Amino acid sequence: MAKRRKVGNLLALAVLSALVQRPMHPYEIAAALRGWGKDQDMDLKWGSFYTVVRNMDKHGLIAAVESVREGRRPERTVYRITDAGHAEMVDWAAELVSTPAREHPHFRAGLSVLAVLHPDEVTRLLRRRLELLEHDVTAARDTLAEHLKTLPRLFLVELEYDLAMREAEAAWVRSLVAELTSGEYPGLDLWRSAHETGEMPAELTELAERTRATE
Repeated sequence: MAKRRKVGNLLALAVLSALVQRPMHPYEIAAALRGWGKDQDMDLKWGSFYTVVRNMDKHGLIAAVESVREGRRPERTVYRITDAGHAEMVDWAAELVSTPAREHPHFRAGLSVLAVLHPDEVTRLLRRRLELLEHDVTAARDTLAEHLKTLPRLFLVELEYDLAMREAEAAWVRSLVAELTSGEYPGLDLWRSAHETGEMPAELTELAERTRATE
């Protein structure tokens, strides 16, 4: 079980990854994270940004270096990463890379209630999803190839991962559509009957009751 971190918001990890480059004030940090596309890699809640920065300072993960003023703008505090913050960043990154975490994608949620849809409708919807996935895969390949012209692969590995996940999902959806279209999908007749008659087949009712009894 992962240890409880002093500041568990992934935004904190993003801030540490920015400050490891050089000391910055919060506005610079936010601009850097947006420029690097970190909000595409992590679920960053920008509304809590300054609260996260203050909490990190409180817990000794970052420390104020100086306060600066540019023109008539309010005074800004420049922060640096501390030794404790560096250790936390490395440990956190290692945990994220090494330890699979249970996630709840929207697609999985939809699949969990797939039976509420008619199988013909499911086939249509999955074909639409497959079109979008194939478009995403093509765009992701082009984007990765373009970035590889100017950036080391090390800084693009998350794009490789996104591409691999999209390709794997597209392959799985394609195979599911093929089973539904050919009629080879197990229990397809019962599923179709439930929607066309408005009555749950006895086989499915009994299965649901057995499953509930074992919980």
